[in-house]
Amino acid sequence: MTQPISRTHDSVHLPDKPALEGLKDKWDAKWGESRVYAFDRETDRESVYSIDTPPPTASGSLHVGHVFSYTQTDIIARYQRMLGKNVFYPLGWDDNGLPTERRVQNYYGVRCEPHLPYDPDFTPPAKAPKNPRDFVPVSRRNFIELCEELATEDEKVFEDLFRMVGLSVDWTYTYRTIDDTSRAVSQRAFIEDLENGAAYSQDAPTMWDVTFGTAVAQAELEDREKDGAYHRVNFFPAAADGTADTTAEPIVILTSRPELIPAVVALVAHPDDERYQPYFGTTVVSPLFGVSVEIRAHQLAKSDKGTGIAMVCTFGDLTDVTWWRELDLPTRAVITRDGRLQKETPQWILDSPKADAEELYQQLAGKTTFTARKEIAEMLAASGDLVGEIEPITHPVPFYEKGDKPLEVVTSRQWYIRNGGRSAELREKLIERGRELTWYPGFMRSRYENWVEGLNGDWLVSRQRYFGVPIPLWYPLDAEGNPDYDNPIVPSSESLPVDPQADAPTGFTNEQRDVPGGFTGDPDVLDTWATSSLTPQIVGGWSRDEELFDRVFPFDLRPQGHDIIRTWLFSTVVRANALNDSVPWTNTALSGWILDPDRKKMSKSKGNVVVPTDILAENKPGFGPDAVRYWAASARFGADTAYDVSQMQIGRRLAMKLLNASKFALAQGVHGGLVGRTDLVTHEIDKALLAQLASTVDECGRYMADYDYAHTLRTAESFFWAFTDDYVELVKDRSYGSIGEDGQLSAHATLATALEVLLRLFAPIMPFVTEEVWSWWQEGSVHRAPWPTTEALTLPADVAASESVLPTVATALVEIRRAKTEAKVSQKTQIAAATLTAPAEVLAAVRAAEGDLLAAGRVNAWTLAEGAELALTDVEFVPAES
Repeated sequence: MTQPISRTHDSVHLPDKPALEGLKDKWDAKWGESRVYAFDRETDRESVYSIDTPPPTASGSLHVGHVFSYTQTDIIARYQRMLGKNVFYPLGWDDNGLPTERRVQNYYGVRCEPHLPYDPDFTPPAKAPKNPRDFVPVSRRNFIELCEELATEDEKVFEDLFRMVGLSVDWTYTYRTIDDTSRAVSQRAFIEDLENGAAYSQDAPTMWDVTFGTAVAQAELEDREKDGAYHRVNFFPAAADGTADTTAEPIVILTSRPELIPAVVALVAHPDDERYQPYFGTTVVSPLFGVSVEIRAHQLAKSDKGTGIAMVCTFGDLTDVTWWRELDLPTRAVITRDGRLQKETPQWILDSPKADAEELYQQLAGKTTFTARKEIAEMLAASGDLVGEIEPITHPVPFYEKGDKPLEVVTSRQWYIRNGGRSAELREKLIERGRELTWYPGFMRSRYENWVEGLNGDWLVSRQRYFGVPIPLWYPLDAEGNPDYDNPIVPSSESLPVDPQADAPTGFTNEQRDVPGGFTGDPDVLDTWATSSLTPQIVGGWSRDEELFDRVFPFDLRPQGHDIIRTWLFSTVVRANALNDSVPWTNTALSGWILDPDRKKMSKSKGNVVVPTDILAENKPGFGPDAVRYWAASARFGADTAYDVSQMQIGRRLAMKLLNASKFALAQGVHGGLVGRTDLVTHEIDKALLAQLASTVDECGRYMADYDYAHTLRTAESFFWAFTDDYVELVKDRSYGSIGEDGQLSAHATLATALEVLLRLFAPIMPFVTEEVWSWWQEGSVHRAPWPTTEALTLPADVAASESVLPTVATALVEIRRAKTEAKVSQKTQIAAATLTAPAEVLAAVRAAEGDLLAAGRVNAWTLAEGAELALTDVEFVPAES
């Protein structure tokens, strides 16, 4: 056997000991210096592939789910770049809104009190108090400054992590959803919506989070199962003097919220319910408070629920809102914005003919709904109006998705953007917009359509918070100091961004703020989604860099999580439809969730997340970025995936094998000048490998064109292991020159071609190790090399007929290895003689590659015989030297 002799080509520069450690920092720095991923503005729209990358919420820490989903996007970006596209791949930070405010409150131990004056020398506590009641009150401006400070620190950590992952982002195109540009774009879009009639304000019942003290939108709601109780309560008919006629048969209602009895405005039953048809149009009296209540009919009432008749209050839930609106019922709201019953006795209770109505209400006044619920149950039991025992239940209760307490419905003036919730025409238009998109996976489109079809109101975009984009309006005050909401003062486009709480409108001075005849600034900010929904416009240059906008819009891809289709994806479609009469992008790819070992979604709120820096570390017990990316690439778009370190271990093994197999090949004299030199390929097994390579390239290309990187990885990896475990072992001896130069060149040209193509196939998924190996023997960056195509592989004319040779010969090699294993001898042990029996077609393949097979198996001689099964028998080993 020929022994290996180092004859590395002069153009190849190999490390002494290839290692994964250190690749991350090395290549992140070099990519930055060489601007490998830079977007070239001097371009046309056809050459561009633009990505509307999700701006992660900069309020805490990233978790492994971010690494998972952003890696999947990056694979597509790298692939498109290799296709020759000028990839516009920016990244922003979503740093305004409630999550940032909450983090700042808890981190610094402060709470915002807008009436306080600004303190330029304010320093937050050295250690935040444990109890929120002990948080230090600060002015709005001080609070915003703390939000800015902490968000900036978080963003630096986030960028470092994304660089560690190897995202091929152009870091010169970054943005923050609270920076001047984003605020100006968000305010300009709001004003344009206002002028076009897409934005409007009104006093209306809204879902309200009592902890955050703000209205929330339908898309931000989630039901949570909570313990509760059903109370059966008597409503007696009204007597002649307006009090309850307790001698008559009462109407019994079933309610889980008896604390809202002071707010009852009607009882409602289905019009076809014969039990209550005689009572429609009559009145009953509310227990405890003696307020007259009419019995009405409505189609939404459910005859089979409870007693078949419902108590309508203003407001217990959104169904109450519907009944209140459609039946034109009075408003008797008692729940305030802090989740308590109002302290003053309502006028309708003061007007009650029941003598102790006010006294009974005052027993509940100022108490939380939770406390009032318990106490009114006791009061109903004492009055005899509670029927039977209270029945414990578990039922779904609406929460703000980031909130801790159940939502209430309160009436307030809010701003809305039309989203089809109240317009069938607009709703159908937005459904059609969804059908203009290509969805990955395709079934996700139904989630979008189901959401749009189920909307029951327009998009509430105002929030009663501080760290956000201010609603850019002021209102003139009349002589009594009342604001004229119908004629707001609108700033000019050139003056944006503005802060109506700090800036005076044109023609006024700050001395005229909040005084009769002057003005008042809108106190609210826009919902964070109202700005995040404009990411294509923000980063694309809408309204300020139209040349860039024309080159990137509509974007080619929106990647995101499938759980925010109803929020981010839909809201972005709404804005682009209104502002640009277009879809915001042509493709959308939805990542799945990362699941913990119990198959539950990983999230910071659930406390089951994995810190990604640990697994991204190149030194063990970490796996390194390429291994983590391998795990992320193993799951297709839309697939929920278990957190699985075993997949990362496989990825690390693959990365190490790429290093070692590449070094082996290149150390034998393989070099870049042999890539594609298939004219030098003369051996059948080499032709077979190239045939398999062509099939692999074709298959991978079809998968990647369909955004299916997971199947691309499986296909390329399957070929790679056949290449290293079978082909390299089979041709090793010939590669050393055992049979002469022609045989050696045939092997070297095949090795060079296969290795170069494999590096390009793996490059989008494992960027660090492929770039490292590429640098040993190729010019430039593998990430600027073209994606492999079968057209670029110039193969010998007869290569296709040879494709089956390699896997067939590999099975024969396995049989040789098995024989040695069963004989309990080393695989290096030579076989003096043996008989290989196999079907005729197997023997034909063996004869075509017999020299390589004998060398790889260390077989000196054998007899080939035709038979039904592949088997190696009559094996004689060369005796070991003593």
